[in-house]
Amino acid sequence: MNSIARYLQDELPRINAFLDAQAAGLDPVVRPAAQHVLGAGGKRLRPLLALVTARALGCTADPYPMACSLELLHSATLLHDDILDAAVMRRGRAAAHVEFGRTETILAGDALLALANKLVADYGIPRMNAVLSEAILRTVTGEIMEIASVRDTAMSQERYYEIITGKTAYLFQGACECGAILSGRGEAAERAAHDYGLNLGIAFQLVDDALDYVSPSEVMGKPSGGDLREGKMTLPLILHLRSLAPQARQELEARIAKDELDAGAARGVADAVAASGCAEATREAARVYAARAAQALDAFPGGQERDLMADILELVLSRNK
Repeated sequence: MNSIARYLQDELPRINAFLDAQAAGLDPVVRPAAQHVLGAGGKRLRPLLALVTARALGCTADPYPMACSLELLHSATLLHDDILDAAVMRRGRAAAHVEFGRTETILAGDALLALANKLVADYGIPRMNAVLSEAILRTVTGEIMEIASVRDTAMSQERYYEIITGKTAYLFQGACECGAILSGRGEAAERAAHDYGLNLGIAFQLVDDALDYVSPSEVMGKPSGGDLREGKMTLPLILHLRSLAPQARQELEARIAKDELDAGAARGVADAVAASGCAEATREAARVYAARAAQALDAFPGGQERDLMADILELVLSRNK
């Protein structure tokens, strides 16, 4: 994936400089929390996707405000999610609400959300505003559904896919589709960008959920089996529960529902999930969605950015952290 590293080497300073400038203009009450989450790093995958999609389709407008708006939106969700999850760490450092307080952090998330909308609105392209607004709504809906489904051991795979499509994939889709809209290449290009981004986002979350059951805490920056301890019903756990004998399944479901798994017990279940092949089965599901995203790339003209979009798919599938 050297092509991605080279591209990021050029783009990351520009993305980060834009984000730093935007955060510096916020009110002093919320600025520290916003700078904290933006300065924690991250893959910058959403702005990268917006940039490469726009350029792959021959965009001549300045794509940075649009691209960086997606990182602002993502950062806003992280600030709010950490409060909802009572998370104390984010990307190897204290979560913003621990450092700066709940009120300031909630307001910082609101400010980043408003700022992202303004950056896109300044282009004066109603279609782009509509796509971004829909992505925000779908993301929030997915997060609400996830909270409502905590410790629901009867949750179906269908509902799981609804959750991850909402909470993760729609921001990927919004990044790519907004890039296509800014290029002005028309509805066919926008549909292809939509399909690429949405399927990539689903694949990304599937891999992320699989990693929680196989990655040591020092790699992931969170306790191994963390999703399990939080009561999140992700696909590896859903598949594992279905694979158990009735009595063993009932016993484990009862412990999950009653929040009776401490760190050691969660680690033991996580090991069992990995040993049963359910984490790998989740990765296999990710490959199916990545293949759909790759098919959508057939509509893109050849060139460096299209090749990079294919490389991003491979990177998502090969992630180990």
